[in-house]
Amino acid sequence: MTTEEIKLNVERALDEIRPFLESDGGNISLIDIEDDKHVKVRLEGACVGCSVNQMTLRAGVETTIKKYAPQIETVENVA
Repeated sequence: MTTEEIKLNVERALDEIRPFLESDGGNISLIDIEDDKHVKVRLEGACVGCSVNQMTLRAGVETTIKKYAPQIETVENVA
């Protein structure tokens, strides 16, 4: 998979997740993909101060991204 294909697949994954975050007043943006393996995202809105945002990041965001782009190893939230 090319770098561009990986980015498109990660964006598709975020598009799948976004409605759930928006329903709680939050959102998510793709910041960077390093070495085609490490995704950096930014949780926004209500997600910033949410006490379960790390669980959302691991159980929801990371799982969905890996479904679309299995070569992704890590997903990190950057402020």
